[in-house]
Amino acid sequence: MPLLLPPSVMSLDDILPQEPLLMMGAGPVPIPHKVSYANSIVINHLGETMNKVIEQVKAMGRYVFQTESEHVLGVAGPGSAAMEMAIANLVTPGERVLSICNGYFSRRMAEMATRVGGLVTVLEVPNFEFAAAAAVEEALKGGDYKVVTIVQGETSNTVFNRELEAITRLAHAQGCVAIVDAVCTLSTMPLEMDAWKVDAVITGGQKGLSSIPGVSLLALSEKAWRKIESRKHVLTHWCLDALLADNFWNKKSYHYTAPVSGVLALHEALRLVCEETLPKRFERHLVCSKALQNGIEAMGLELLVPEAARLNSVIGIKVPVGISADAVRSYMSRVHRVEISGSFGLEIVRIGQMGEQSRAHNLFRTLHALGASIQYAGAALDLPAGIAELEKGLAQESVTVA
Repeated sequence: MPLLLPPSVMSLDDILPQEPLLMMGAGPVPIPHKVSYANSIVINHLGETMNKVIEQVKAMGRYVFQTESEHVLGVAGPGSAAMEMAIANLVTPGERVLSICNGYFSRRMAEMATRVGGLVTVLEVPNFEFAAAAAVEEALKGGDYKVVTIVQGETSNTVFNRELEAITRLAHAQGCVAIVDAVCTLSTMPLEMDAWKVDAVITGGQKGLSSIPGVSLLALSEKAWRKIESRKHVLTHWCLDALLADNFWNKKSYHYTAPVSGVLALHEALRLVCEETLPKRFERHLVCSKALQNGIEAMGLELLVPEAARLNSVIGIKVPVGISADAVRSYMSRVHRVEISGSFGLEIVRIGQMGEQSRAHNLFRTLHALGASIQYAGAALDLPAGIAELEKGLAQESVTVA
């Protein structure tokens, strides 16, 4: 007997809101028109046109990662797929792994390393603190570690591991491979892969780069690549096998049908980063995030993380006692058409400052929507003071935030 048609088949016009939501959460983020247009194009995944695109993506990727390595690979999947590719290819079964954990995504790396057979030791960082290089140095003395995993910015609780450079240099000095999750931080703040002795940098398209979700980038050092080439075991992952991926990304050969539209979108996103330049992009993100943080505090709200450990790419905000974070987010989305994020078990809201989110018009709309929604929920705030402080913070002639 043939299956019956579903009783109600809806078009996207019937599902999506009439006015697009402003995406101001922890990702995905708004994407520029040129990126959106590139994502609408389909080309052959093999051939000269695609080869030219790939060469450009790798060249621009090297600039963004700040590396001279030839091993920049695209990944058909989210940032977590790039994370899994790095860990599956660089953690040999039976090897000791030190996973520095201060949130949800750093623990995800520890779990992935365990699943591929690594002998994982978790170095727990106290809540809302950054990983201290001295603590990592002490931990490295306690075992024959081969791999160290760490996040630059922990989006789950908005903590910034500000001693990352010192930690990756320590790992390098101990002969470890250092794997860094830069999914929310790449192109929003400095990360110098070669100079900091990082062996693998993971990023997703949908955050700092302002590209589409589902296509990611992974950069591997020459040291990491030598380890991958010398492995004796057969990788259990086929799609995420870096040696097979290298056939497509560096040898103009076949691996699988690449997400060509997504790669084109990534090309345009990287081109816009290069056009802006990293120093100007870093400054824009810093000015916008600090201005937003000051506006939030002037309004009468408290930020989740102390300034010394606070991530600028994603801002955690405590909601007043007795106010539901979910109710605030729902009202913002329904009434103001601004979408922000909740968190993982914390009664907070999170606002992103990545890529196109860091624009003055987006900040004013978001701060007003947040304040008005919390007021609607029953808390007393000084919304005009918050807006005035935001305007003051953005009135810097040294950077364009429009």
